[in-house]
Amino acid sequence: MTHLWVRAEQRPNEDRVGLTPEGAAALIARGIEVTVEESSVRAIPIDGYSAAGCTIAAENSWPQAPRDAIIFGLKELPEDGTPLPHRHIMFGHAFKGQHSGKELLRRFKAGGGTLYDLEYLVDEAGRRVAAFGYWAGYAGAAVTLKAWAAQQRGGICGPVGVYPGKDALLSELGGELDALDAPRPRAIVIGALGRVGTGAADLCEALGVAVTKWDMAETAGGGPFPEILEHDLFLNCIFARPGTPVFVPKSALTAPRRLSAIGDVACDPDSDYNPVPIYDRATTWEAPVLRVAENPVLDVMAIDNLPSMLPVESSQDFAAQLLPSLLTLDALDTGVWGRAKATFDSHMG
Repeated sequence: MTHLWVRAEQRPNEDRVGLTPEGAAALIARGIEVTVEESSVRAIPIDGYSAAGCTIAAENSWPQAPRDAIIFGLKELPEDGTPLPHRHIMFGHAFKGQHSGKELLRRFKAGGGTLYDLEYLVDEAGRRVAAFGYWAGYAGAAVTLKAWAAQQRGGICGPVGVYPGKDALLSELGGELDALDAPRPRAIVIGALGRVGTGAADLCEALGVAVTKWDMAETAGGGPFPEILEHDLFLNCIFARPGTPVFVPKSALTAPRRLSAIGDVACDPDSDYNPVPIYDRATTWEAPVLRVAENPVLDVMAIDNLPSMLPVESSQDFAAQLLPSLLTLDALDTGVWGRAKATFDSHMG
């Protein structure tokens, strides 16, 4: 019997989950065994999983799971160097030239396990079957607006946290903007036709922020793009890959510009293909921005688990997208799983 083991997330500020109790019930009805770890932070309570018929396991007990169990989580595993013998479904961030990804692949090679990277679960046309993109863009735009608002008050953006839903986020941020003695800023979104860009633009427009929407057609000629510097906010929402142009070069740090806040929602600072090479590390919920220039000021927001700011909505959305693929776990050598395995194999060398 196929056995799916849903692990607790071990990253700070990570309350999301990729399977709802309703989805777990559907898997069990299909004949798939489902184990769900207890979690001190998961936004969806454990009681619903128990009622659905799941086996409940201790928090962070997945290393002792049966060898044939498929371990399912969202964000990275603890970086303790241990070999990984299981099959894992997660966002591994290992296939785009990230330096940390090389160590993860080494651990899989040492343990004989397999990574089914959620970012590379694609249909026959190469489209991702499930993504948190919309809510990443939505929350990323919100934090970038918070950074801009803090600049107007003469400061720098302070810690951010979890919201019970988007209405609470809009209410708080709208109040912040209304209290300023300044008109709404102007934003440019690159990747506006995708899920991430749509979420970013929707957040801006809900708060009265004018948005210039660019996508592949506008960036096909290669960068950098001086038009970006003419906006207050730049929201980078594209999937970095070989050939991605540089949108904001290091020369922009000292160039005349209106731009004062960048939301790098894609957040690939250690990728060889980073289109915003003016910063070198992800930011955190405690320190949401890096100040990369002082005169004029320029802050970069690059939090890499933005959807967890809205964990219930983002989990429900993602889980609904992913469930049809999870229902085919009995056929791991075909379809989306077969394609993900082929991607993993091609990077193992």
